[in-house]
Amino acid sequence: MAEELQISDFDYELPAELIAQEPCARREDARLLVVERATQTLTHHSIADLPSLLRPDDLLIFNDTKVIPARLYGIRAATGGKWEGLYLRERSFQDEPCWELLAHSRGYINEGEWIELLDRQQVPTRYQLQVIGRTEDRHLLVKPDCQLTPMALLAEIGHVPLPPYIRKGMDTQADLERYQTVYASEPGSVAAPTAGLHFTPELLAKLKEQGVQQAYLTLHVGIGTFAPVKVDNLAEHIMHQEWCTLPAATVEAIHRCTGRRIAVGTTTVRTLVSAPLTPVDGRNEGHGGKLMPFAGSTGIFIKPGHRFLHLDAMITNFHLPRSTLLVLISAFAGRELIQRAYAEAIRERYRFFSYGDAMLIL
Repeated sequence: MAEELQISDFDYELPAELIAQEPCARREDARLLVVERATQTLTHHSIADLPSLLRPDDLLIFNDTKVIPARLYGIRAATGGKWEGLYLRERSFQDEPCWELLAHSRGYINEGEWIELLDRQQVPTRYQLQVIGRTEDRHLLVKPDCQLTPMALLAEIGHVPLPPYIRKGMDTQADLERYQTVYASEPGSVAAPTAGLHFTPELLAKLKEQGVQQAYLTLHVGIGTFAPVKVDNLAEHIMHQEWCTLPAATVEAIHRCTGRRIAVGTTTVRTLVSAPLTPVDGRNEGHGGKLMPFAGSTGIFIKPGHRFLHLDAMITNFHLPRSTLLVLISAFAGRELIQRAYAEAIRERYRFFSYGDAMLIL
């Protein structure tokens, strides 16, 4: 019988000063802790060392999702109170098109209320949102008083949706560039696939020149990335749903690869693990078949005991205590080895979380 794991098994103490509030001046200057599963060893490098750490026949698999400036600030017209919202998606309510937002304000917002939106300098704009209802999750449903699409409005006045542990979520102009991978192309995320933030066009070109192949998939990171695990028993935790796509070209690159298949980020891992496999000996997924192209929603929770197929290594940042992402990398590398690695990173003053340093797990 599989071990019954508790979320407390994935806890650790982190000095607050190790939570990175700004990215490195240069992306490739981030430190890189190399974790070798076969030898159980830990060595210290930087992202700039990747060309010497990777081989000509390796394949890097990236998530090309693009973060949208999904955070909005406003003022409640009825009270003058401050309001903050995070755009989630377009949908319908009572047969009318509307927007769904995760919102925060002081006091209860009633249906029919208007919210006057602020621009990036916190100056009132001509745009307003009217509250028309709520979802079962208590998200706000709103209708704008303009004909702009959500993406057009967010592009004009939206803020970078930084996680709360970075400057309490308060973004700057610089975050528009730095909280985005250089290869981002598919808009849809409210959080960055942070392992990819370390790559530059120059580093990608250098890796390509030495024969390291590159392929792309898409997973749009949703609000669940900020959601804490609220149950003790991991078997009881329900994951959020996220949309992902694994293109045929990437599947072909994975099957052609004669070296190591390296996922850049946990979102890439979740997409690869969510894809269907061709049946083997009459059995279906999970028994060693070939990957198949895939597009759809995934809510997979990867826990210790998972059998990883078509994946040999990963690059990932350092994750929050008691998080599903820490559980995922523990499933890949082993809980004890990851505990050692995190303890070593803390001793060596690595920078943690979204704007922090990274690990290469081989």
